[in-house]
Amino acid sequence: MPQDNSAAETEHNIVDQPFNELLSDRYLSYALSTIMSRSLPDVRDGMKPVHRRLMYAMYQLKLNPAGAPKKSARVVGDVIGKFHPHGDTAVYDAMVRLAQDFAQRYPLVDGQGNFGNIDGDNAAAMRYTEARLTDVALLLLEGIEENAVDFRPTYDGSENEPVVLPGAFPNLLANGSSGIAVGMATSIPPHNVAELCGAMEVMLDNKDVSVAELVDIVGGPDFPTGGTLVEDKADIVNAYETGKGAFRVRAKWEKEDLKQGAYQLVVTEIPYQVQKSKLIEKIADLITTKKLPMLDDVRDESAEDIRLILVPKNRNVDPTLLMEALFRNTDLESRFSLNMNVLEDGLVPRVMNLKEVLQAWMNHQKDVLVRRSQHRLEKVIHRLEVLEGYLVVYLNIDEVIRIIRFEDDPKAELMKKFKLSEVQVEAILNLRLRRLHKLQEMEIRGEHEELSAEKEELEKLIGSNARQWTKVKKQIKALGKQFGEDTDLGARRTVLGEPPAPIAVDLDEAMIEKEPITIVCSKQGWVRAMKGHGLDAKNFKYKDGDKEGFVLEAQTTDKLLVFGTNGRFFTIGCDKLPPGRGFGEPIRIMVDLPNESDITDMMLYQPEQKILVAASSGHGFIVKSDDVLAQTKNGKQILNVKGKVKAMLCKLVDEKDDHIATIGKNRKMLVFPLDELPEMSRGKGVILQKFKDGGLSDAKTFNWEEGLEFKYGTGMTVVEDLNPWVGKRAGAGRLPPNGFPKNNAFD
Repeated sequence: MPQDNSAAETEHNIVDQPFNELLSDRYLSYALSTIMSRSLPDVRDGMKPVHRRLMYAMYQLKLNPAGAPKKSARVVGDVIGKFHPHGDTAVYDAMVRLAQDFAQRYPLVDGQGNFGNIDGDNAAAMRYTEARLTDVALLLLEGIEENAVDFRPTYDGSENEPVVLPGAFPNLLANGSSGIAVGMATSIPPHNVAELCGAMEVMLDNKDVSVAELVDIVGGPDFPTGGTLVEDKADIVNAYETGKGAFRVRAKWEKEDLKQGAYQLVVTEIPYQVQKSKLIEKIADLITTKKLPMLDDVRDESAEDIRLILVPKNRNVDPTLLMEALFRNTDLESRFSLNMNVLEDGLVPRVMNLKEVLQAWMNHQKDVLVRRSQHRLEKVIHRLEVLEGYLVVYLNIDEVIRIIRFEDDPKAELMKKFKLSEVQVEAILNLRLRRLHKLQEMEIRGEHEELSAEKEELEKLIGSNARQWTKVKKQIKALGKQFGEDTDLGARRTVLGEPPAPIAVDLDEAMIEKEPITIVCSKQGWVRAMKGHGLDAKNFKYKDGDKEGFVLEAQTTDKLLVFGTNGRFFTIGCDKLPPGRGFGEPIRIMVDLPNESDITDMMLYQPEQKILVAASSGHGFIVKSDDVLAQTKNGKQILNVKGKVKAMLCKLVDEKDDHIATIGKNRKMLVFPLDELPEMSRGKGVILQKFKDGGLSDAKTFNWEEGLEFKYGTGMTVVEDLNPWVGKRAGAGRLPPNGFPKNNAFD
């Protein structure tokens, strides 16, 4: 019976290793593969493998700028068939991006057909589009056939591919790069090549130049879509020094005057990687939801250039304020992060600063220069050897012909007779008879002299480090001139602006449409905002068992201050109050007012106003209205109370008021100067009036010359002679004037 080896083979393949170690090893392999072969660019040519393979495949297809383009499907097919065993969609998407002039500062692919647009529309299928290389791409590939870089076998070993491109163009910083690997990412914005070349020339002249000095030359990113860089200079320097940071970019806009004093705003450039269609949708949504009441309409009049029309609500709207609101709420202002995490020598991921990235590129150019020079030297030496063999022929033409005609082994005989090398003899034997005239001899002697001089220069270059750097500097200078500020492609597109000054006007308030409302709050805390002013309070309806609490006339742009018995102030935007239909909503939904606390008072916020706050214990103080504004639903603790003591008083203090009158539940009134009451931002306060029994009932500030006004019957009365009640703060006081209300309240 034949033996079954399957069980033994299966047992042999079992790995006895802890699962966490197996998982760790395999995940590490995956992470390294992602970092090195997919997501991070090489600092030398600024490319990821897919882009490098695209460039090389197009170079092999001879898709030069002067030649005719080929179908994109042909290019993608060559890439995935020869070099990149991945999906065709991923390769085509990478190729499309290299052709988009709004995505690449210096496009590497010249695309024919629909390659997408800034609105975010996709490119046409690869069978419909054509492509070829640009002049910039040829710079990256320059010298690739001259042993400038190493090659390695492709994934199936059938061909070779370059490990890195010669990269005679600072592609990493010029076109930027972005990618997410495992545990790390990269994000590099595009830059201006002329500025980069200027910075590198300074580095070659002064090795100790600082990054801050280089930033004076480079300035900042230069995005293909333009815009205005509004980042602070110190932050830009810090970003380039550390290799990490962010750049704030704003859209370019201008004001166009129309008839009768009207105007419109025109956006001509938008931030990098912002889709125009989504930007317009966002602005339109803000208009529809009335979150941008200053703006009436947005239109897209773009053709080849961007032209977004923003129509203000009326001619009185401040254009600067309107744009600030748009910058705050839309992608007309965006931040592009900087994380110069790149592969050093194609192997080690590292975050570099600006100087290190530029130096790494120059070092690569020096290596490429030496390798190309060495390759050329070998060619020159070989040619000189052949030419010297030719000269022997011309000096001994008859003997050479005799040997070739009559000797059995002319190759060996020639080598022996004239002491020639095998290379020289092969060249002589392959020489055509028609080249054996006198003029050809003169040409060979002239070529020999030229190549001898070139050989000498190449040997000097290869042997001198200083000569190599001088040559690199000349190449950088020529590159800077080729992409200078005076050229269409080289001119800076992103304006280097100043950080925007803080806007004194509250933009949040400015974006609220101003409308008159009447705020109605019941005793149980149900609040609503009814449209208009001058409403009859008798017509207001409340839930069963509830009644009127507070009625205030306001505008939707106002802020409502709510003072709770727990001593906390809460702030509610009047535009956020529920509409006047029904009974409204509980105010506790909008602010975190505890169940055991009630509303003491509510008022409209007025800037630079003073407020008197007091507790039932008789303690109180003056607080500025700006100090009580709260930013969260939790409110802001102003008057400290504990136990059975509750906050019970909150009243505005008029500028002309100079005295305060207090009355306790024991019906004793005290009057004292207002300056005896401290001004605080938070605390328990000081005692206003001492009470033998009970506590504070009411207090009121007033002007001494105008007298103290209080309710008398159905009207009001004024007590002019208040001397009998005047005393020091914290005094006991005396019984109030005749006719003072029995509820011990001034109003």
